[in-house]
Amino acid sequence: MRRLIVSELVTLDGVMEAPGGEPGHPERGWVKDFTSEEQLHYKLDEVLEADSLLLGRITYESFAAAWPGGSGEFAAKMNTMPKHVVSTTLREPTWPNTHLIEHDIPISVARLKEQDGGPILIAGSRTLVHTLLQQDLIDEYRLMVFPVVLGGGQRLFPDKHHKIVLRLLETRTFATGVVVQTYTPETPPSRT
Repeated sequence: MRRLIVSELVTLDGVMEAPGGEPGHPERGWVKDFTSEEQLHYKLDEVLEADSLLLGRITYESFAAAWPGGSGEFAAKMNTMPKHVVSTTLREPTWPNTHLIEHDIPISVARLKEQDGGPILIAGSRTLVHTLLQQDLIDEYRLMVFPVVLGGGQRLFPDKHHKIVLRLLETRTFATGVVVQTYTPETPPSRT
């Protein structure tokens, strides 16, 4: 059984929107002031550990535009690993090793988890994460919390959601003040 890991960059108030400088967002790029080599190494290790990516269409399109032109170990892994993109509008994925999930998202993701292999990593993909939260399909949350409060924006956890009890597995603090908190659901996710 493969683990489904949600790995997100979030502010202290839970906002995950515009960490990389998305055009048009009033508080875009809030990550850049707190990035360190130590954090980049952590993210590299995380990607190297993963067997595949699971992404929503918007995150997929952003990644597919950025990573194919990249170089180095991180870009090489991103470009060669299997990618599963959830979308009802994307017709022909252009990024190599991309597989489309168009229907029955919870069932399709549960089937992915049942396959042999390493962890499935989700980054960004807020709408997809919200869907998987509702179905209790997430095995682990890795929240890289930045010491910034935006006061508004798209959040990792939706306002109207059932209670989730998490158990802290690990905390890692970087010199920049960024803290990675790793959690697992207190009750193991259902295996629908």
